[in-house]
Amino acid sequence: MAAARSVGMEAEVAALRGRFAAGGTRGAEWRAAQLRGILRMAAEAEAEVCRALHADLAKPYTESYIALVKSSCKFALKNLKKWMKPQKPLGVVLIISAWNYPFLLSIDPIIGAIAAGNAVVLKPSEVAPATSSLLAELLPRYVDGSCIKVVEGGVAETTTLLEQKWDKIFYTGNGKVGRIVMASAAKHLTPVVLELGGKCPVVVDSNVNLHVTAKRIAAGKWGCNNGQACISPDFIITTKSFAPKLLEALEKVLEKFYGRDPLRSSDLSRIVNSNHFNRLKKLMDDENVSDKIVFGGQRDEHHLKIAPTIFMDVPLDSGIMKEEIFGPLLPIITVDKIHESFALINSMTKPLAAYLFTKDSKLQEQYEATISAGGMLVNDTAVHLTNQYLPFGGVGESGMGAYHGRFSFEAFSHKKAVLVRRFAGEAAARYPPYSPAKLKILRGVLKGNLGAMIKAILGFPRGK
Repeated sequence: MAAARSVGMEAEVAALRGRFAAGGTRGAEWRAAQLRGILRMAAEAEAEVCRALHADLAKPYTESYIALVKSSCKFALKNLKKWMKPQKPLGVVLIISAWNYPFLLSIDPIIGAIAAGNAVVLKPSEVAPATSSLLAELLPRYVDGSCIKVVEGGVAETTTLLEQKWDKIFYTGNGKVGRIVMASAAKHLTPVVLELGGKCPVVVDSNVNLHVTAKRIAAGKWGCNNGQACISPDFIITTKSFAPKLLEALEKVLEKFYGRDPLRSSDLSRIVNSNHFNRLKKLMDDENVSDKIVFGGQRDEHHLKIAPTIFMDVPLDSGIMKEEIFGPLLPIITVDKIHESFALINSMTKPLAAYLFTKDSKLQEQYEATISAGGMLVNDTAVHLTNQYLPFGGVGESGMGAYHGRFSFEAFSHKKAVLVRRFAGEAAARYPPYSPAKLKILRGVLKGNLGAMIKAILGFPRGK
């Protein structure tokens, strides 16, 4: 079965290479037509997409982010011809998307790959089966199926895909699988973009607008797939004296957002499956942190729901502080002075995003200079994701490469250097036999000396 699957996949990739080699994906009109097709799909199939997202994650409509797909398409269409001039497509690319935003994280990279003129294979996540099935059904109706393919399946299908030779692999997911992707890519020296994650810190100074800060943290944490997002705030650092005020503000905001019984709120996504529910349950039930819960803690295993849960001063060596939480649990760590947060953050792996709430411009400058992260946002969370003019990507263990806007186009493009010379202007100094006069001119040329360059172009030293 595995051998047959591999042969079939090789044939699919070979067919895509044939289409690319024949120029099927390179013309501006073809690229624009595919982008317009995706734009139509986002508009016409919006209800279907929302139903699939709800089936997979109980996502509220506001978290479908179809508007972001439309925005990406329009931005690419507007700039396509300008972007195309200095760039060349790579060839046939593989996109492996994630389950937490299964529509957005599938289509957004495809937009960049198509705009750049590539043939594409999409492997959507099997952990979001309704959306995966819908993508396999929808895309052939709106784009050129001979150049853009969807492959459904699980680990076996992904493994077979990774055995093929690609011109680029774009993977969104966790670091464990990211390492597998990178190891597979290394066999063919295939370049990769890895959009991973990490423990995204939120440093909260004591001089902030407390109500706005609490709302923006809550929106970035629980309003982003109930914490199941790579840029979701993972933990807060604030001072011991300010922590009670921040906790009180968060409690008020969360009750306003999701009511007194958040498990019944239709605005709170569920945990994706029982495996992830049990993983989060284990973090909550750890004897070192279970008595640190200061808000929330309710859960409904039957419906895979966990309420927004806040912890205060959990041990730094506990599981909840050692791994990316990827769920509705939020520890608050307290320090004596806010600057102590820098060393704590830098003792961990580099996050995909780092957040700071402050009115102190000097603290902001120090944070920007000291903390290494894929992206940084001051006085808000998560919204940098929506800015088409900013690169979105990780650093260190949070990933490599970036996309969004022009950066998506460049992620799937090659800057090919082309120099065309005329037959006139022979530089005699470059050819043997060499003499002191020739070497003097050559050294001058390499140093950028204008006089030496002119002599070389004019053919000096002549007759030697």
